[in-house]
Amino acid sequence: MPASHHPSLGIAAIAVHQPAWELENSWFGGTMPRKFTHHTGIEARGISVDDELTMGLHAVRRLQRETGCNLADCRGIVFVSPSFIPPSVARRHLPASQVAAERPSRAARQLARVLGVRRCRTVGLNWFCCGYSRAFAVVQRRWAPRLALRRDEFLLVVVATRISRITDYSCSQTSGLFGDMASATMLTSPASRRHPVHFEIVHADAEKQPAEKAAFDFHVRKNVPMPAAGGGVEHAEERLVYSIDGMAIAEIAPRAMSAAVAKSLAATGLAGGDVNFVVPHQAGSGIVRFAGMKLEEHGVGGELVNGLTRRVGNVSACSVPFALKETWSRLRGLIACPTAAVGSPGRREVLQGCILLRATAAHERQGAAAA
Repeated sequence: MPASHHPSLGIAAIAVHQPAWELENSWFGGTMPRKFTHHTGIEARGISVDDELTMGLHAVRRLQRETGCNLADCRGIVFVSPSFIPPSVARRHLPASQVAAERPSRAARQLARVLGVRRCRTVGLNWFCCGYSRAFAVVQRRWAPRLALRRDEFLLVVVATRISRITDYSCSQTSGLFGDMASATMLTSPASRRHPVHFEIVHADAEKQPAEKAAFDFHVRKNVPMPAAGGGVEHAEERLVYSIDGMAIAEIAPRAMSAAVAKSLAATGLAGGDVNFVVPHQAGSGIVRFAGMKLEEHGVGGELVNGLTRRVGNVSACSVPFALKETWSRLRGLIACPTAAVGSPGRREVLQGCILLRATAAHERQGAAAA
C-alpha cells in the first residue's frame, strides 16, 4: 500500500502503557533454551491481566495526561492488535458468540464509544508485527486526502498487544518471546500549535510478499502450563495457541525489513546515506543485528536502535512506537522504521513495511536544548 510522498501529517506524541506484571526468565526454568537471552536480549516480559481494549484505553488516558489533549478534537482512531485471533481461525475454533469479540474493527468502535469520541472515524486491523506501519499507510493513503485536520485536531493510532493469551507456554522455542504492551500515537498536521509535529511522515507502506513456506499457524493444545498471577504455574485444560517456525522467521525478518527500507527509499527518491537513524521492529537483538547487516548492503548506515527487548520482550506491533518513545530526544534527520511479520495462518507469505519519518526543526532544536 504505497503512501503519499508529501508529508501532510506527523507524530506529535506517543504514550506507552506497560503492564505491572513482569515475568522473569527464571519462571521458565530449564525449558528455556540456554542461549535464549544471548540471541534475543530478553530477560523479562510484561503480562497483562487486562484485555486489549482496556489496555488501549490505558494508553490513551496516559496520552491525555502527558499532552493535555482534548478528545473532542480527535477525528479518527486506528485500533491495531496483533493478538486478536484471525477470522479464519476464530470461526474454526471458537464458539460463534466469541468470534465477534476477535474483530479489531469492533474493538475500534468500542474504544471510540468508551472514550466518548463522537465525531470520529474508526478502523481496526491485525497485521501482526507490521500493524503499526500498516496503520500509518492506511492513514496516509485513505484518511489524509479526505480529512483536512483543523489546527487542534488529531488522529490516534492505538496499538494493544496481549500475545500472552495465545502463547503456548509449553513450547520452549516461542514461550518467552513476546510481551504485552499498549501505545497511543497522536498524529497532527504541521499547522498544529497545541500539538506540534515532531516527526513528519515522509512515507508509509506495508505489503505481503511470498515466502517459501508457511511459518505461522494456530493449534488447540491440551493441559497447557501458564504463569499464575500470584506466582507459580497453573494449567489450562484446553488453549488456542499460535506456533511459529522461529528459525524461518530469524532468516526472513531481517531480509524483509531491509527490503522494505530499500523500497521506501526508492519510492521517495532518497538514498541509504540520507538515513540518520534506523528504528526497526524489535524482534530480538540478534534479528535486529542481522537486519542492520542487510541494511548496510543497501547503503543504509544510520545509527541502528537495538537492545530494547530486555525487560519487555518482543512487543510486536508496539515495538516501533515503544522504540520511538525510548529514543525520542536523540532522534534527528531521516528515520527509517522497518517492520516484518508472519503472514496469515498457514499461508506461505511474509509481511513487511516501513515508515519513513523526518524530525522537524522544532524537534531538533528541542533535542539540542535538552542535551
